[in-house]
Amino acid sequence: VHIQASSSGIAFEIICIDDNSENSHTESNQLVLKLHTVTYLKNNENLGRNKTRQLLSDKANYDWLLFLDADVIPKNHSYIKSYLPFLNKEFEAVYGGFAYYKKPPEKAFKLRWEYGRKCEEVAANKRNLKPYKSIISANFLIKKAVFNHVNSKIKGNLYGEDNHFGALLKSHNIRVKHIDNEVYHLGIEESEKYLKKKEQAAITLLNLYNSENNFKHDNDLLSLYEKSKYLKVNYILSFLFKLLKKPIRKNLLGNNASITLLQFYRIGFMCYEDLKSH
Repeated sequence: VHIQASSSGIAFEIICIDDNSENSHTESNQLVLKLHTVTYLKNNENLGRNKTRQLLSDKANYDWLLFLDADVIPKNHSYIKSYLPFLNKEFEAVYGGFAYYKKPPEKAFKLRWEYGRKCEEVAANKRNLKPYKSIISANFLIKKAVFNHVNSKIKGNLYGEDNHFGALLKSHNIRVKHIDNEVYHLGIEESEKYLKKKEQAAITLLNLYNSENNFKHDNDLLSLYEKSKYLKVNYILSFLFKLLKKPIRKNLLGNNASITLLQFYRIGFMCYEDLKSH
């Protein structure tokens, strides 16, 4: 990224924040300080992604922000160059997309890899059909003022807040553009951990749905939940989830994880958690 930005002819800075990772990583992370225009900071406590991104924005000196997670790497050598034309266009947020290496990982990581390839690796022309749906915050360009305004509305700090960010972009009529400027996702979690994250994301969605009136969104899972509740089949889905949870988890944590089963698991979990709380 530094090499590409340096040769692009633009004024730039790179700010890295270590969100209180283990000390064993600190020394290697600080190697970036050898690069010109790079700032490296470390949080004294784990603040989570939303607060850390806000801190990055607060430290930034320019009007546009390019957010990159630490576990991604640009897919091509024109990554920075591909974003530059949009600095002078009418769009206020630009999403580059996600990609995964074709070689399958070890069994323990298969679920995250399968989900990523089938659900997150989406071409820009398809993403632009519903621009507020495929909001992945690991790789996006946004006006600083817009980011600060939208991010200030998010009070939670749980997994799944990308859905909330996308909904807020929609409700505030922020002009969003998707382009084919992907980053490879390298930090693939183990299946057990990822499944827990998907459960947390479902709970985050439920909380948003129940706490905000006229919640505008393009989220498929939430749309399915709303429809199931309207048709009263949420009781059936909840019952089936409770009945089939163990065999489904066995598949999802195995070598041939079914994304169809994962989607059923998610909607079933959502209905079960909602009914359990009433």
